[in-house]
Amino acid sequence: MTVTATTGNDAGAHDAPWPAPDGGGAVVLAFASTPVERAALDGWMARAPAGARRVELAGPSDTRLGQALSDAEGDPWVVPVRVSWLPTERNGARSASLADMVMLRNPRRPGPRLQERIARHEPDRRRIVAAEPARLEELRSRFSRRGFPSADEFAPFVGRQAVLALERAERQQVGQQYKVPRLVAEELVSSQRFRDRIAAIARRLGRPEDEVLAQATAHLDEMVAGHSRLAIDAWGQFGRWLSRAYQVEVDPDAVRRLSQLSAEQSLVFLPSHRSYLDPMVLRSALHSAGFAPNHVLGGLNVSFWPIGPVARRSGVVFIRRSMRGEEVYKLVLREYIGYLLRKRFNLEWYIEGGRTRTGKLRPPRYGLLNFVVDAYRDGAAPDVLLIPTSMVYDQLHEVGAIAAEEHGAQKTPESLSWLVGYARAQGRGFGKVRVDFGEPLSLAGALGASERGHATERVAFEVLHRINRVTPVTPTALVALALLGAEDRALTLDEVTRTLRPLLAHVEVRDIPITGEHDLRRSEGVLQALNSLCRHGVATRYAAGAEPVWSIGAERHLEAAFYRNSLLHFFVTRAIAELVLVAADEQPTLDPFGDGWLEALRIRDLLKFEFFFADKREFGNELRGELEVLAPGWEERLGEPGAAWGALANAPLRLAPTVLTPFLEAYSVVGDRLEARDPREPVTEKEFVSECLGVGHQYRLQRRLASTESISRELFATGLRLAGNRDLVDPGRDELARRRQDFAAELRQLVGRVDRIRGLSSIPT
Repeated sequence: MTVTATTGNDAGAHDAPWPAPDGGGAVVLAFASTPVERAALDGWMARAPAGARRVELAGPSDTRLGQALSDAEGDPWVVPVRVSWLPTERNGARSASLADMVMLRNPRRPGPRLQERIARHEPDRRRIVAAEPARLEELRSRFSRRGFPSADEFAPFVGRQAVLALERAERQQVGQQYKVPRLVAEELVSSQRFRDRIAAIARRLGRPEDEVLAQATAHLDEMVAGHSRLAIDAWGQFGRWLSRAYQVEVDPDAVRRLSQLSAEQSLVFLPSHRSYLDPMVLRSALHSAGFAPNHVLGGLNVSFWPIGPVARRSGVVFIRRSMRGEEVYKLVLREYIGYLLRKRFNLEWYIEGGRTRTGKLRPPRYGLLNFVVDAYRDGAAPDVLLIPTSMVYDQLHEVGAIAAEEHGAQKTPESLSWLVGYARAQGRGFGKVRVDFGEPLSLAGALGASERGHATERVAFEVLHRINRVTPVTPTALVALALLGAEDRALTLDEVTRTLRPLLAHVEVRDIPITGEHDLRRSEGVLQALNSLCRHGVATRYAAGAEPVWSIGAERHLEAAFYRNSLLHFFVTRAIAELVLVAADEQPTLDPFGDGWLEALRIRDLLKFEFFFADKREFGNELRGELEVLAPGWEERLGEPGAAWGALANAPLRLAPTVLTPFLEAYSVVGDRLEARDPREPVTEKEFVSECLGVGHQYRLQRRLASTESISRELFATGLRLAGNRDLVDPGRDELARRRQDFAAELRQLVGRVDRIRGLSSIPT
């Protein structure tokens, strides 16, 4: 069934005309629930040709529908029709408000008394919508092709088709932003495909099929997003209010290009995850361009009242964070995702699995991506486009809590009281949030180029690499880098400005995306960024001396690092190049093409769980370019004693201390604690990370750690993961003790090299 609709100035002019061609009978499926709606349909039926038979229905499964279809003679047209109600027009838009939801009123579904008042005083809010009809035999043929298990399912099938066709017709009046799926659970459970898979899993589990079907139906009821246009409007308003502290920046041309792609195939948005606000910011950016709400797959931990019920009715799919051993649940979720892809609804989830704790991308989680890959391979869609999405905030209120948790504090669970406090904190201005979209990744193309065994992993890493490429450098991040690079020193405005100049030159040469570049080239712009950091306590200003100086606030280093870390992926190859120069100074005979390359690969391998590097060929080209800038003619000169160190000492920019210190020092603590353990004792992550936190604080008090940011629960856990990757965690014998010693020594060597570079002046003169 396709769509017809008309427009005009009064209710009658807005009503759809009789849609069926002349000739042949007609069965009018009239969905009406109140006297006002029935009276409106009476008037509309008066314009219908003679012989049209009206069947009044309460819903798609109304028992009267089966009898009407059985009694139909010949091959009549089946004409779905209903009354639609619109909100009052405000500022050129017809949308419900958050107040409507709070007051438990729905302007799109007014009660009988309100309908009477609207019909008298606001007739333009009432529309009669009709879907273009289908022949009864065409519907029978469609039913047969879909392989339904029983002829008794035909009438409910026709009812569902009618409702879906009316939804499409109504979208011509309300806009594509309200494209929502209807009757999802009914469609899935009644399909032969779903029943066959339930039967197969029941046989595999050795359980009765009816029991497994009942369990699957319960899972569907739990996870399927029940869209409501009222909830979509209310959730959008709530999101705009909650993110009121920010000015959202997005490229309208990029959004328009995505809108064109969305008209042809399913899109899967995979954003970076920095804040609880991320889904609301992205929803706002897309909704204004006419996008229907994405189906956002999120954890049950944020489904508490009142957020959960409203969010679920506006497209949020709450799923369990762990599905281990839940075979039926995984089957249902896989089938649900496949259904959404077949129907060309867009998906969204956060591939890192949770908010970043450090400010840079976390390693990907593969579960949901595996389900999408399975659905694609199962024929749900000819292709699926993955949309890498970057969201960067000038500043975030929640960074303070994240930093405290990284130092060992307990995380506050999400709840209504938590939400109230979070909402209050958003009343202050936090600057801008920038939304950028990376180059779409064709799933068909990516899977075709990957080995099947590692396809999902390769796709996930490519998505994260594309997110990094479009994540812009912000003034907050650059100023935080400058202040952190000075460590415990306070800097004057002139010193901060001079520190930023070579950084900006590096950004320009590398063609790195940046916001606010022109502001940072002026002292006034640098001062504005410094004052912003001071306003939120991340930096402090001391003005009682000869001139003001700025430094990172006490115990605020992890917060400053959160902002700085958003740009580290652009600078990490440069930092590795600096360590290669130190290695060349330590070993003057080091072959830059052989040993130097191997040294770079060794460091790259140590950092592989922190950064998403390009493939080795591209990484090699990047490294060569950085070495050419650091030490022009390095191939000929690096064999000379002191040449490498001299080149590094004279470089206008040295990044290894501020880029690599937190990671290498944290890993070194992990190496120390593994080296100190009995190799026959098992290592439990939670207990081991707690031990590292305590030792890290001790080392910092003893100045054995140069950076407070090295004391991080996330970094210690990643260091343990690296050790596990090298088979240094599981209990073993004497050989394990020796290999742990080698691991600790390797890290101490690299920390020592960074310390050598730190000894050089970090403030350009």
